[in-house]
This record gives sequence, C-alpha cells and structure tokens, in this order.
Amino acid sequence: MIRRPSYRRQFLRPVLAALVPLLIALPAAAQSALDGIMAKKQIQIAIPTDFPPYGFVGTDLKPIGLDVDMANYIGAKLGVAVELVVVTSANRIPYLQTRKADLVISTLGKNAEREKVIDFTAAYSPFFQAVFAPKAMAVKSAADLAGKTVGVTRGAIEDMELTKLAPASADIKRFEDNNATVSAFVSGQVQAIATGASVAGNMMARNPNLGAEYKFVLKDSPNFIGVAKGENALRLKVNEIIAAAKAAGDLDRMATRWLGRPAGDLPN
Repeated sequence: MIRRPSYRRQFLRPVLAALVPLLIALPAAAQSALDGIMAKKQIQIAIPTDFPPYGFVGTDLKPIGLDVDMANYIGAKLGVAVELVVVTSANRIPYLQTRKADLVISTLGKNAEREKVIDFTAAYSPFFQAVFAPKAMAVKSAADLAGKTVGVTRGAIEDMELTKLAPASADIKRFEDNNATVSAFVSGQVQAIATGASVAGNMMARNPNLGAEYKFVLKDSPNFIGVAKGENALRLKVNEIIAAAKAAGDLDRMATRWLGRPAGDLPN
C-alpha cells in the first residue's frame, strides 16, 4: 500500500526547505565582535575630538589625547589597525548599539541606566565632574544654583547628575557638545558650567579673564570603555589589556602625560 503524504506534510516541506539556509547561516551571524575584528585585522573605536585633553584635534588636524592614545594602545595589543570614529556625548552610545563602533573610548562614565543598554570594561583613566563659576559667585553646593543659569552638555554624565541635584529654580541650558557648552559660559550666556575637570581646566587656562574656579563636585566618575551588550569575548580581552597596562604602569604614564597626575587605583 502506498502511503500518501498528508496535507500537513505537504505544507511543512517547503517551509522546512526555506528554513534550512537560515539555520546554516546562524553560526556566521553569531560570530562575536572579537572574531570579526581579528578576521578583518581592524577595529573601529569611537573617540571624542571636543574634549581636551582626552580627545581633541592637534595642530596637524589629527585626533590626539588620552582616549586616542588608549584606542591606539588597544589596537597595538590586539595586533590590528585602528579606525578612529569621531563621536559626541549624545551619539557615542547609539554608535555602539548600531555597530558603527566596536568600542567607545570617550570619557564614558558607568551608571545603572547605561548598563541596561551597553556593557563596560574595567576603568582605564580618572575623571570627575564638577560645577565651575566665577570666583565672585557664591556657590558652594547644588542648592546655591537656585535662580542661576547653568550650562551642560546634553547626555553627558554631568547632565544627569546636575538634573538630579539642582533645585527646581535653576535654569539648566543643554548644548549638543562640549565646545558649545564652554562657548556659552565664556560668552556669558550662562552663569555657571557643569563639566569635567579637564574641560574646565583647559577653558580656564585659555580664558583667565573669566576668573572661573571649581565650586563643588557633582560626581567622581572614572572612565570606562563601552562595549556592545553581550560581546563578552571582546570585553574580557580588553580587560586583559587594561590589567596588563595597569601592572606595567602604562595607564599611569598615559594619565600623567595628559592629566598631570597618574591614573591611580581605578575600579575593575
């Protein structure tokens, strides 16, 4: 007796046939970022060019700074070419999420909200955020910002910290990058500025007539390297490089070159 295929079998066969190529392709799609980097012999690393001394444009119009040095250091240790991808505070995480960059080395602080969408390596350099204003302005705490205008870079960690701490009557004005934030303070558009100590130091050195000074800390926030969510092989490999650099004193040397002080005891 000949058993004829049922209607269900007749329906499933073409469906299964269509699925086979997809199933075969799964291992390739599951290739880790580290595998891809080593295969291409190239890594794309997002860096800033508006955040001296971590990342800015030198006299030869090429990116330089601590974050740029760290990017090139990692590339050298991996034995691959480095493609530097310029980002701002606002787009650095989206670049990582959309795989326009394999790593983000851009003065990136770690917090619970960011950990929901990206992963982080161990810290590689020191950093802290603070409020700066003219010496004549009596500001010792966040409460003293009541009724004052404060400039901050949109999406930066100091934006989040200032938003939490500032009184309701403080007028927080957000700008798209650090250059715009600094320009707003220098030109008198805002009375105070919330930014990283390095940015403020560079601003005050270039504009001594402002009479600006440090007022109070918003947050101590060492810099971490951002990795796309779930890319554990790449994250662990970069952690190995950071640990070796710390032991060899290379992190201290980079920090001393650009910040004037060693990296010190950074969190893992």
